[in-house]
Amino acid sequence: MSSNQSTSQNTQEDLNLNEVIKPYLRKWYWFVLTVLAMLALAVLYIKSTAPEYEIKSQVLIKDAKKGMSSDLSMLSDLSGLGGMSTNSIDNEVEVFKTKKLMNSVVEGLNLQVHVLEKEGLLTTERYNESAPVIVKVINEKDYKETIEPVELTIAGDKITLQSDGFTNPIKTTFNKLINLPYANIMILKNKDYNARKYPVDGQLLLAYAPMEERVTEYQKKMSIDLANKDVTVIDIILKYSNVKKAKEMVKKLIDAYNEDAIADKNSESQKTKDFIDERIAIIAEELGVVEGEKERFKITNRIADLETEAQLNVGTSASAAAKLLETETQIQLINDLIGFIQRQGVDQTLPTGIGINTGGASTAIAAYNQMVLERAKLMENATPQNPLIAELSKQLISTKALIIENLMKGRTALLATRNQIETQQGRADSKISRIPSQEKMFRSIERQQQIKESLYLLLLEKREEAAIAMAITAPKARVIDAAYASEKPVSPKKALVLGGAFLIGLIIPFSLIYVKEILNDKILSKQDLIKLTNGKPILGEIPRLGKGETELVRMNDLTPMAEAFRILITNMNFMLPKQKEGKVIFVSSSVKGEGKTFVSVNLSLTLATPGKKVIIIGSDIRNPQLQRYNQARKGLEGLTEFLYSPDKKIDDLIHVSIYNPHLDVIYSGSIPPNPTELLGNGRYEELLVELRKRYDYIILDTAPLMLVTDTLIISNLADATLYVTRSGYTEESLIEFANKQIESGKIKNTAFILNDVSKDHFGYGNKYGYGYNAEQKSWWGKLTNK
Repeated sequence: MSSNQSTSQNTQEDLNLNEVIKPYLRKWYWFVLTVLAMLALAVLYIKSTAPEYEIKSQVLIKDAKKGMSSDLSMLSDLSGLGGMSTNSIDNEVEVFKTKKLMNSVVEGLNLQVHVLEKEGLLTTERYNESAPVIVKVINEKDYKETIEPVELTIAGDKITLQSDGFTNPIKTTFNKLINLPYANIMILKNKDYNARKYPVDGQLLLAYAPMEERVTEYQKKMSIDLANKDVTVIDIILKYSNVKKAKEMVKKLIDAYNEDAIADKNSESQKTKDFIDERIAIIAEELGVVEGEKERFKITNRIADLETEAQLNVGTSASAAAKLLETETQIQLINDLIGFIQRQGVDQTLPTGIGINTGGASTAIAAYNQMVLERAKLMENATPQNPLIAELSKQLISTKALIIENLMKGRTALLATRNQIETQQGRADSKISRIPSQEKMFRSIERQQQIKESLYLLLLEKREEAAIAMAITAPKARVIDAAYASEKPVSPKKALVLGGAFLIGLIIPFSLIYVKEILNDKILSKQDLIKLTNGKPILGEIPRLGKGETELVRMNDLTPMAEAFRILITNMNFMLPKQKEGKVIFVSSSVKGEGKTFVSVNLSLTLATPGKKVIIIGSDIRNPQLQRYNQARKGLEGLTEFLYSPDKKIDDLIHVSIYNPHLDVIYSGSIPPNPTELLGNGRYEELLVELRKRYDYIILDTAPLMLVTDTLIISNLADATLYVTRSGYTEESLIEFANKQIESGKIKNTAFILNDVSKDHFGYGNKYGYGYNAEQKSWWGKLTNK
């Protein structure tokens, strides 16, 4: 049991694989023709394409961060702008790719107009010593139409220009302005042209393109990238047919890059220098302002040096305090001495040597004390009334008064001195109190002066650096490998082109067939029908008619179509009930055009033999089709009249087929206004009961099930129902409709027929043919008959 299941599974897998491959095998000639066509195009492409070589050069980009080549680095220590100076190697690669540099290349090498030579299928470019002329573009014009190549003919000094875009040929000479619709040009003789080495054998052409288009064209051809991620080496690669021109382009691109870098560097350096000069002027002016403020501060505050001035003021204040203390002491001593003198009598001496600096008072006190001593001596021997003692007493009184007067004058002088000292000390103290604020202000002015001086000196230094940088003009890109060409052409690669053509030749038909299969929602083969009918029986396949083949099966017919109907009948007999009465067979379909009438008629013609009586009834009374096989019988009475009139006899409606004397026909008759009522009035049952007695097979050509309900009204009268589908016409969704009708029991004992099957999808018939007289065609006949 397990072995049988495994064998069945393998068979199913083989069948599925076979069904997948079949669409491609059936169109094998598509693959052959497409591959041959693609290979022919590939050979034509190789023959008509000039070989291209790879021209390569390597340059080393100097790292600006390691030297002075980036002038913004000069200001990095001024304000932290050093981070803005980026010289990434990726940036330099992008600079090489810019239109600006390529525009310089095209302009510098005069590449806007190509000089070509067409010889046979091959067109080659002439340049420099291989080009007999040089074409200068004076100016471009606004031209929107396609620019065609211009044929150039040279006869001595005469030039003829001809193109599809010109109304008439243009005749001119060398070194003259030529007015073309799209540009003004001038053609010059090339002094470097080597006629012996590069003779002109074909037709010369001038290929003009606007500057922007030409620049874009060369940009696409030029490949620029890093040699590897760990170095600052850039590979410049150009694939081009003219090796000498390509080498010059690569070299010119490097030169343009260096020139641009130097110009950019000098521009940056000049801007830096201008900026520094401007800042120096501003700083010098600000420095002058600070110096002026410092001068005015000293003048205003009358100081030469703040520290010395402070020391002087402190000394003055201390000296004044000492003098003030001494003066206060003298005043106090005088006050005390005056009081003491006033309390003393004339017979008492006055104190001396007490530190009073009043000279007159000290002398008077000394004289006074001398007179007191003399009086005391006299008083020892005389009385106060003694004239001498009285005289001394008067002198003492007057001297005492004089002493007091001198002391008072001295005190007045000391008071004045004290006031003067106090004033002097007040000034000194005032100056001392102002020293902190003056020092703060002075230090602020000095700090500004120092900042301006430092910045001024730094800017002077940076200006010198900028001047040095402007004088240095070393190239930024150093060529480490000059442009060289590959030994062999890199394009077109013959093996790759031929292999690609072969592969495309396979892919195109494969894709077309694949897309066709994916988008197809029609039944094509019996296998498609088997998948969709969920195991329901399929009686057979009807082959598609070839050109000139008749639609009807003839007597003793041995064509593939007749054989197909015989196979269908054999299979049908297995599903018919075993009964003596005639078998009623319905032939229907989902929609119009699937071939049910074709199948009904040919099934009837094949069944009708001397031993089997067959009748076919046109049961599609809405759209009669049987008459189209015999236009002469169109309009005869038929089924409609029988269903409508109870008086109609069956024998009046039966006609013998002109194609087979053993086949009778009942045509549909007139088209009634109420076909549903007629089919359901019971007369059809009476007709079939009678016909069952007379005929072995009653074939009913019924109406399509999906369009009308006529067939479903009488479907219970059928012994078998043949459901016709058509290859390449019946949609898969219609099979779903048929399955629902069968599964719901609306039609019974149903089997499918696949009609109009092409040889590509017709089972074994396509391989072996039908009948002994089947024509054996040659492979070319089969190919042309596809």
